[in-house]
Amino acid sequence: MIPQAEGIVVEVGFGSGLNLPYYDPARVQRLVGVDPDGTMLGLAGPKSRSMPFDVECLRARGETLPLADDFADTVVVTYAFCTIPDPEAALSEIRRILKSTGRLIFIEHGQAEGPRCRRWQERLNRTWGGIAGGCQLNRNPLRLISGAGFQLVHDERGRFPLSLWHLGSHHAGVAVPPPN
Repeated sequence: MIPQAEGIVVEVGFGSGLNLPYYDPARVQRLVGVDPDGTMLGLAGPKSRSMPFDVECLRARGETLPLADDFADTVVVTYAFCTIPDPEAALSEIRRILKSTGRLIFIEHGQAEGPRCRRWQERLNRTWGGIAGGCQLNRNPLRLISGAGFQLVHDERGRFPLSLWHLGSHHAGVAVPPPN
């Protein structure tokens, strides 16, 4: 999914820059990595400097992106909607900074499809969040994205290996803002 990003890209939940090797240098003009954790952004610094396109690291929360309206051609979010305290506000900010012709590329885990696994996610959620940086096992990323007004244009669903069953369903896709 990441190689599809193009133009001016904003990655929300940039962390230590784990996605950097997957960006296509022929398609990306500039990348702005946003993360609230300064330590993680510090780890991203050396990787960022070796990229063949401009990379800027911003310490900020997804709910308050310090970027202009209609700034980005692509916004990338990978495994972050589970930890953002207010994902609805973050999606509103993503819509604000995304050009009307832009795309949201996402890779997320979320609420399991099966009721038995969902019940276990509910039971484990509080404890898991405490040990996994606030990660919420029971969020539904597709519902969050469509609830924010985005239209899904591509959606891949899958399952994690058995050892990661508690992460529920795996979602990867592309969404676009609603027409003006």
